[in-house]
Amino acid sequence: MTSTSYLTTPPPSDTMPPGIPYIVGNEAAERFSFYGMRTILVIYMTKYLFDSAGNPAVMPEAEAKSYYHLFISSAYFFPIIGAILSDWLWGKYRTILWLSIVYCLGHAALAAIPGREGLFLGLILIAMGAGGIKPCVSAHVGDQFGEQNQHLLSRVFGWFYLSINLGALISSLLTPELLESEWMLEHLGEKYTHQVAFGVPGVLMLLATIVFWLGRNRFVHVPPGGAAFFKEMLGQEGLSAMVRLIPLYLFVAVFWSLYDQTGSEWVLQAEEMNRNIVWLNFSDKFPWVWFGQDEVSAAALQAVNPLLILLYVPLFAYVIYPLAGRVVTLTPLRKIGCGMFLIAASFALCGWLQTRLDAGESVSAYWQIAAYMVLTASEVLVSVTCLEFSYTQAPPRMKSLVMALYLLSVSLGNVLASGVNWFIQNPEFAKLLEGARYYWFFSGLMTLAAVLFIPYALTYREKTYLPNDAA
Repeated sequence: MTSTSYLTTPPPSDTMPPGIPYIVGNEAAERFSFYGMRTILVIYMTKYLFDSAGNPAVMPEAEAKSYYHLFISSAYFFPIIGAILSDWLWGKYRTILWLSIVYCLGHAALAAIPGREGLFLGLILIAMGAGGIKPCVSAHVGDQFGEQNQHLLSRVFGWFYLSINLGALISSLLTPELLESEWMLEHLGEKYTHQVAFGVPGVLMLLATIVFWLGRNRFVHVPPGGAAFFKEMLGQEGLSAMVRLIPLYLFVAVFWSLYDQTGSEWVLQAEEMNRNIVWLNFSDKFPWVWFGQDEVSAAALQAVNPLLILLYVPLFAYVIYPLAGRVVTLTPLRKIGCGMFLIAASFALCGWLQTRLDAGESVSAYWQIAAYMVLTASEVLVSVTCLEFSYTQAPPRMKSLVMALYLLSVSLGNVLASGVNWFIQNPEFAKLLEGARYYWFFSGLMTLAAVLFIPYALTYREKTYLPNDAA
């Protein structure tokens, strides 16, 4: 079937679009692959990295954190390129499909090529693939809706976010076990467990690509804008939309500089904690599991975040937002502002925990779980809200581009976190942000940004566009 025989506009319908299950299923598998790889990245670089000759080649913690955030930054920079290819030349479907193949090759390199060569090649390809498809997938969700079923859009973006975190939850539990479980280490050894740990997410990415291809005849394929894309982008509507949204994304970048440290600084803090807590126990006959008290890996604690997301999204949608709406009008920007203050509070809590650790106290990982509870609430308020808000505020031919600008805020936030960690590798500056001061610095930075965000939110004027609106 040629691309010209696909639906190019949503048909009149007040029900759920038929392509949505394929998109949601694809996203769950793709996020498993991304978060599974990401969950173990810092642990792999600091404990299990070997060179091509089989000799240990591990990195210092600050260097590993810096590379980690540089990779995350790259993965959220490439959406700009993917969005331009999508909105200008290829359309969302072909952009997602072709860059998914690049994504799969990145996982293969990470699993099969030893040493820093395989690490860096794999991360570059994954950043290109994951980053390139990310704005297109979010915008592709919105493209499936017309005027009669647009009321279902918020619900589907909630499901979409739930699918992300379902994949992240499963991979955050499973992948650390593939890397560090006694069963895997006994049967494969430290030099080879990473091949399985990185290979399984690669298989899930291949599955995600296949699921997406299977839905091709059920999707609405909004054609690329061609030259009209640049005309709209540089026209009054396009420039006005970007001028309104770019300050928002600069504020949100500070949020992401804190949030993404759950995969780096929070993991390293958890290494110092008493992690003997009620958790999933993995038996000697891996992978059978049950709940029991066990010492969990520091990397596996990241699974708390997606688990809480699965609980929080419906809780906020059906309980907290309706109750709060009786007292105050809950605009998207008010939600985002509240989330900024909450993530500052989560880092303040971690700063207090680090003070106790530095004093030689035994600190339970339950305290970090409490910090995750605050941080995840901030994520629902900021990330879920920004996802839908960015789509609705973007002119029709610029949906992927505006999504990419939002994702660029994640990139900028990780550049900030990476830069700080490069800075403190210098012994002369390391003591400036030593121990708890590291957390206080980021908590204070976020609080300042949240305060400055208030006048912006009060003066912003919303303008909503549907996919089939005239520019």
